[in-house]
Amino acid sequence: MNDIRDISQDEARVAELVRSARRVAVLGIKIEAQADQPAFYVPSYLQSAGVEVIPVPVYYPDVKTILGQPVYRRVADVPGPVDIVVVFRRGQDVTAHLADLLAARPRAVWLQLGIRNDRVAERLVEAGILVVQSRCLMVDHRRVAGQG
Repeated sequence: MNDIRDISQDEARVAELVRSARRVAVLGIKIEAQADQPAFYVPSYLQSAGVEVIPVPVYYPDVKTILGQPVYRRVADVPGPVDIVVVFRRGQDVTAHLADLLAARPRAVWLQLGIRNDRVAERLVEAGILVVQSRCLMVDHRRVAGQG
């Protein structure tokens, strides 16, 4: 995809998105018991760096809070604007979340390192949503923020 809103390869636009992000919803976040997995330690890092993290787990139906924040079951249920939805789902599983992502209307959807779904990315871009695929938000945040 070479659309200007799929900014995966545009270092300046990725840096600007990372720098400006204040509220990040994490689709597929893990719980504290999985602290060694990226779907927990990446959002934990972002929270420690001052980013508001909104947990949207796919599993754990009985969990009410993660990282001390209330859990939402759909991205579209998160109140207020969301800068980035960070997605921790296998590429083929992202399709099941497309309607939710479109309804939520975040500024950007960020598929974590190793995750790609060009068809979903294309639909998001058509809706005017920025897309980043197969990049680690923690790595980019550290680079942009000059940490680590």
